Order: sequence, then structure tokens, then C-alpha cells
Amino acid sequence: MARAALRQQKMDTTEARLSTLSLPAATGWAEAARNEALARVQEMGLPHRRDEYWRFADPSSLTVAEPPRAALFDTGEAPIFSDIDRLRIVFVDGVFDPEASDDLALEGIEIERLTDALGKDIHWVRDVYGVLEARSHEKVHRPLAAFNTAFATDGVVIRVTGKPSKPVSLVYLHQSETSDAILHHCVRVEEGAELTLLENGPAAARFSKGLEVDIADTGAFHLIRSQGRDHERRAATGIFARLGRESVFKAFTLTVNGVLTRNECVIELTGDDATAHVAGACLGDGKDFVHDDTVFVTHDAQRCESRQVFKKVLRNGATGIFQGKILVKSGAQKTDGYQISQSLLLDEDAQFLAKPELEIYADDVACSHGSTSGAIDAEAMFYLQSRGVPAAEAANLLTLAFVAEALEEIENETYAEALRARLASWLERRGH
Repeated sequence: MARAALRQQKMDTTEARLSTLSLPAATGWAEAARNEALARVQEMGLPHRRDEYWRFADPSSLTVAEPPRAALFDTGEAPIFSDIDRLRIVFVDGVFDPEASDDLALEGIEIERLTDALGKDIHWVRDVYGVLEARSHEKVHRPLAAFNTAFATDGVVIRVTGKPSKPVSLVYLHQSETSDAILHHCVRVEEGAELTLLENGPAAARFSKGLEVDIADTGAFHLIRSQGRDHERRAATGIFARLGRESVFKAFTLTVNGVLTRNECVIELTGDDATAHVAGACLGDGKDFVHDDTVFVTHDAQRCESRQVFKKVLRNGATGIFQGKILVKSGAQKTDGYQISQSLLLDEDAQFLAKPELEIYADDVACSHGSTSGAIDAEAMFYLQSRGVPAAEAANLLTLAFVAEALEEIENETYAEALRARLASWLERRGH
């Protein structure tokens, strides 16, 4: 397809999508932020399969005017994190549900609804909303992220001033087969403060979510999320984080089921001695399953550490994608950057597509990346079966062992165990 023809097709798709929407009402700086994001979308155009960072996945179901239907799915299991003491904030098909949510008051933290915060002339979120997302386009266009900033209809803004006694839990319920949810959250972690944010639930038939996280010097932010259960859902999420001196950002995502999931994570280490870990595991079953992790980490300070650890278990024609980049700017000496992506292919029809990248402009760094695909170890299977372990159980044990490295990125063992249990349940339901 010629460049001009591709450009025109992208613009036609963009115009069709935008014609069904209106920018949410806003004034002052919030109106300007939305208009600037809309201008970015119109300039870039919504993504196309021929775009460099979309060549492994077809984004059309995320860009068409009407969302494809997604049947509701109930496993009969209690939602993940149900046994954990947490502050619950519930969204139903992308709309905040105050009746189902807890009281938002908690020592060491301030929580507001996004629409309330955007309506204030003076508010800390002015320096975050759309700001980190806009910075993410410096090297790679991310039109779905700009689209989210422009059209988000709900979300929360969280300012962390201390160390809350329990995590904040965002729960996304899906009740309509045609829901099209656009949420945007902003988090500001002040100096020396710390927050753990939990996320779970299918959210909607089609789900767009943005999360901007600004971490001040010596602050810490932990994100643990579980995406799934509905088989036909589609989701595009973006995380945009900026780290100050000696700050910490750690995120883990578990994904099961779904048709198309695109998770982008863009991290800037702007203060010396900062740490950023991004990890994830996905389990995919069936030719319609496409899961894409796209990560971009920029080192722009000295003695910073970053880790990217991703494991994907795929079968029956499922497709897993990893696109990860480490950019080390000049002056970012003593950088320690690590990246690994691996897949376990449970049959010959599944496929894993990887694009690991390093771009380094400093000379005193330790950076590495690797990507592998393979089947279950036949010798390990034989060993377990020879000791009386049934084949299906042996395969499950080896699968859980495969994703263990990614789960080890979670510092809190309670959260890690909740995810292990969910993984085991998924494997048991499907059998081998």
C-alpha cells in the first residue's frame, strides 16, 4: 500500500470514529488538554496494520465506530483480590458506581473523580493529565493514547501523600454486551510516599484506559492488575510513568481470555538511582486470541535500573506479541537495563512474535535483551509422569513454573499468590 493511500485510509478511519463522539464538556486548562489530545489524534490518525508498531496485530476492532459485541462470561469464581483488605472503587461499563464503591477517604491519600478534578481551575492534576501521554509520542506515535486523553468520560485522580494502610482497588465490571468504555486515571506520588494499586475485571465489550503516574523523589508505586475473564472483550491500555530521584515503579499484569489486548507501557527515568520494573504473564487459548505487550523505557538519568520480564503461554492458534525497547540517553551512565520475553507454545498452531530493541547513547551501561519460544520440556514431562503425576497435571505444573519468573517481580506475596491461584484455576478449567 502506497504511503499516500495508507495515510488516506488512516484519516478515513479516524474521521469515521471521531464522527460518533463529542469531546466531554470542559473549560479552561482541561478543555485545552482535551483539544490538544484531539489534535494529536487527527494529526497521527488512528493505527493501521501497516504501522510499524501494529504490524503484528490488527487494530481495526479498536478503531471502528461501533464496538463489536462481547458476550458476558461468568466463571463462578469470586473476583480476584476479594479476600484482600482494600479500598474498592467500582466502575460498571466505564461509569463510576458510588453505591458499589467504598468511602474514598483514607489516611495518606486523596481521591477524586476525574470529572470533578478537571473542573477545577487550580489542581495538581493539571501537571499530569495528558502531559505524560503527550511526552510518550517523542519516539513512537501512540494515537490510541491520545484518543483516550481526548475522550475519557470517567476515572479517578489519586494524590498520595503518605503510606496508606491498604491498597486502592479499581474494579471494572462488564454488564452490557455493547459497552464502549473510556477511562483515564492520574496518580501523583509525593516525595517519600507509596501506593499499591490493584486492578481487575473485564470492564466493557471494548475498553480504552489510560493511566498516568508521576512519582516524586523517593516515592514508590506498585501496580498489580488482572485482565480478563470475558472471552470476547477487546482492550487497549496505556501506562505513562515519570520517575524522580530514587523512586520506584513496579507493575505486573496477568491477562487471560479476550480477543485482542494491547497493553502499552511508557516509562521515563528522569531522576538518578530510580528503579522501574514492568512484568506480565498471559495465557491465551484459540486462534482469535491476540495479546500484545509494547514497552518503551527511557533512561535519562544516572545509575537507574529497569527490568522487563514477560511470559506468554499460548495454544490452539493463539498469538502473543512483545515489543520492548530500552533507550539510554547520553549522560545516563551506569544504566542497568534488562529485558526478557519468552513464550511457551503448547501446540504448533500458536505463535509468538517479538521485537526487542536497544538504543544506547551512553558508554558505561549494562543492558541486555533476549527472546525465546519453546514447547514444554519433554524430559520434565516424562520425569513427572514416571512418578505418577497425570499428564494434564504435569503440564500445568510446568506451565506455572514457566511463568514463575514474571510472578517473582511482585514484591507482595499475598498478591502474587492470588495471581498464582487464578493461573492454576484457568489451566485446570481448560485441561491439557
